[in-house]
Amino acid sequence: MDQKQKAALIDVFLMNPSSCRFDNPRKRKNPTMKLTAIETIPVRVPLKKGMTTKTAHGEHIDSPYVILRVHTNEGLIGLGEATVSPRWTGETAKSCIDIIENLITPTLLGSDPTNITDACSRMARAVKNNPFTKAAVEMALWDIAGKSKHCPVYELLGGRVRPSIPIKMVVGAFELEKVRDLTQTFLDWGVQSLKVKVGLDMDADLARVHAVREMAGPDISIGIDANGGWSWATAKQALSELESLDILFAEQPIAPDHPTDLALLRQSTIIPIMADESIFTLQEAHLLTSLRACDLLSVYPGKHNGIQGTQAITHVAQAAGIQCSIGSNLELGVGTAAMIQIAAAVPTINSERFPADIIGPLYHETDLLKDSLQLGPSHAPIPTGPGLGVELDDEKLQHWRA
Repeated sequence: MDQKQKAALIDVFLMNPSSCRFDNPRKRKNPTMKLTAIETIPVRVPLKKGMTTKTAHGEHIDSPYVILRVHTNEGLIGLGEATVSPRWTGETAKSCIDIIENLITPTLLGSDPTNITDACSRMARAVKNNPFTKAAVEMALWDIAGKSKHCPVYELLGGRVRPSIPIKMVVGAFELEKVRDLTQTFLDWGVQSLKVKVGLDMDADLARVHAVREMAGPDISIGIDANGGWSWATAKQALSELESLDILFAEQPIAPDHPTDLALLRQSTIIPIMADESIFTLQEAHLLTSLRACDLLSVYPGKHNGIQGTQAITHVAQAAGIQCSIGSNLELGVGTAAMIQIAAAVPTINSERFPADIIGPLYHETDLLKDSLQLGPSHAPIPTGPGLGVELDDEKLQHWRA
């Protein structure tokens, strides 16, 4: 490096002292880091008593997920989490482990783990679909990339655009007594935004939303999420009856396989429509936005093969002039950290207007981390450590190992 290059680098650092520090490859054991192994750890973590969730997909009582450690020849270890769910993509902990051990690991062994684009291409060629499995590997590679540069992942994504992430809590599709108890618990804690699960029986759904609005008052934002459980006719009627309640959004009101119907529904209501189960791939993002089928997209790394895939979909949304919101599959600590990193860096993820579902650890008995993320009641803080900014607690990991 000549004197001009050194001076330029010093200027950059002085202007942005939080920027990443790049290692000198001459001081590393090998000029190119190599991936040497992917360790898979199945876990089963129950939700806290009174905090299980119920949706049109069923009741979420515990989480049979997979934790990853991606190892390198330089001793850096990246962490990943597969929040697999058969109800979403057909993936299970067993299928995740089988795919990683037999298909993904062989194709990534010996490759540079910081070349994330190349790794994603290799995984795409090795196995189709399975987004949550691929996302777990991909977020671990981002963790390694950040650690190798001594900076958080959000710096690698362009830098932080917000100091923290506004969040909302979820009220499940339970009977009214439990709904009122849970709503009161959230309000007493200081929650500023709520999402109410609907999509089962319309009359019960409407009563649930009315009860939450009555308790929350006008200053708490409330969205609804049908998880695709309503028919088109039911959705149209339900949204019409809810328009007076100042509903922030209606998430996936009808089944995901009819985007043109979603576009027609959007035209029939003043409530903003959010697509969730309808949007996994870049192609689906292009289709939904071209049809003007929704007002915003629910995005998060698990659905979109990882952080890079999520960012690509936000670019499609930005080009179409619509916003994004961070969704959730009730992640544990590592998966939540990955969500926070991209939410911190992408302006199109408008958490200020549509608070994020960065809440999984609040519902589980443990997040498996040494230091919990300190979520809530209204915001998620952004980890500033290198990589994803979190570490696993080995004792917790062994205790909840499946």
